[in-house]
Amino acid sequence: MIYLVGMGPGHINYMTREAIEVVTSVDRCIAFGRISETARQITRNVTTVNKLDEVIKHLKGKGDTAILASGDACFYGILDFLQGRQVFISRIVPGITSFQYMLSRLQISWQGAMFFSLHGRKQNYYDILNNGLSVILTDKHNTPELISKKLFEMGGRGKIYVGYDLSYESEIIVEKELGEPIPDISNLATIVVEIEAPSAA
Repeated sequence: MIYLVGMGPGHINYMTREAIEVVTSVDRCIAFGRISETARQITRNVTTVNKLDEVIKHLKGKGDTAILASGDACFYGILDFLQGRQVFISRIVPGITSFQYMLSRLQISWQGAMFFSLHGRKQNYYDILNNGLSVILTDKHNTPELISKKLFEMGGRGKIYVGYDLSYESEIIVEKELGEPIPDISNLATIVVEIEAPSAA
């Protein structure tokens, strides 16, 4: 059987009981980077990979396998890739996403929010400007400061919150006005943007 397991934002405290049960019961786990370090706290059977194609290669062995994904595998995760490669997944175990964690830290309700990923993707910034609350996943090219400056140059006013290393001891959450300089702490960040409504003339 092949399981796809959402591991939460990173720290073991945010794994669900079901995720822990699956990770500790399968013959092997396949994971990227820091998620593999989290998994090794509860099992020795972890293979660390760096590229998506490596996941497919490691599925050829016998026994039950858990593919470990950060956050929730159904939210801009590895699910689409696996389905595109005709990998049959026996069960998906949901996980807490980085945006859920971030918004809980900010104490902001997220119903009505729009969700975007700039992690290896392009995005029309007007979609962000036209929504009061947006959550954005970044990468090394689409940095928080670049996004903030673009939105400001397009007329956007409001607040931007940037979360780095969420749930880890090194966690940092930065609050800025759109357009202000933002420290470049990590290639991966979770951003929350609150756009102010234009004032009446």
